[in-house]
This record gives sequence, C-alpha cells and structure tokens, in this order.
Amino acid sequence: MQSMRNVLNRIMNVLAGVSLIAMTALTCWQVFTRYILNNPSTWSEELVGYLFAWASLFGASLITGERGHMNIPVVVELMPAKAQKFFAVFGEVIAMLFSAIILIYGGYKITLLAMGQMTSSLGIAVGVFYIAMPVCGVINILYTVLNIYDICKKKEEAA
Repeated sequence: MQSMRNVLNRIMNVLAGVSLIAMTALTCWQVFTRYILNNPSTWSEELVGYLFAWASLFGASLITGERGHMNIPVVVELMPAKAQKFFAVFGEVIAMLFSAIILIYGGYKITLLAMGQMTSSLGIAVGVFYIAMPVCGVINILYTVLNIYDICKKKEEAA
C-alpha cells in the first residue's frame, strides 16, 4: 500500500508543480507582452486562471493523502484510543463521500455541461478544464482508502 501512496504522491507533486511552473511562466509572458510589446496576451491570462484551479485541486489531493485536511482535534484527543481511531476513520469516510458526490459526480456533470461552452480566448471547451474535478475526486478516494487502511493497520498493531 505504501508503494501505491508513493506513486500517487509523485504523480500529484508533478502535476501540481508543473501547473505552478506553467502559471509562473505564463504570468511572466503576460507582463512581457503587456509592458514590453504593448500588446497584452489574453489567452495566457485565461489559461493561468484554469491552471490555478488545477494546482489547487492537485494540492488538495496531496493534503488528503497526508491526512492534513482541516480538523479540530482538541475534543477527539481527550477520548480513548478506540474512539480516536473511530473518528479518524469517520473523517476519512466523510472526505470520501465529499469526493464521490461533489468532485466525481458533480464534477462529471459540470464537465459534460461545460463541453458545449467555449473559452473566450483559447477557443477550447470549458469542460476540458473541469476534467480535473472528477480526476482529483478519484485520487482523493484512493487516498482516503489508503488512509483508512493505515488507521486500521495501526489499530491492529496496537492490539
């Protein structure tokens, strides 16, 4: 299971990193075309916005894999170990349901809906950029399954 997590981490790090590098390069291109060439590039500005959304989704998937999503552990840490394990698994199940319903199902629906709409500067279907939602939803579910496995494995080791 750890090897699967390592592969997912590498893929998500590359995707998030490439998105951020592309955003930086495109932003520099925008500045160059606007102030040096006096002819601003509109397509690059639009693409940066979509890449920002992609980088955010990829980063959120990485955080899901690290179990770094937002929580308030103050109450749970006061509970017995079994209750802590239960709430850890419960939190992962909630993250899994969110990923399945919002990211996969909702992302799939909005992707299909947006395939008929074209971007203003790039001339590409908007749905192409929305594909990152269901893809990250699937990756989040894989991460939550791995997280649940790790939580349960720790339970067995402690026994």
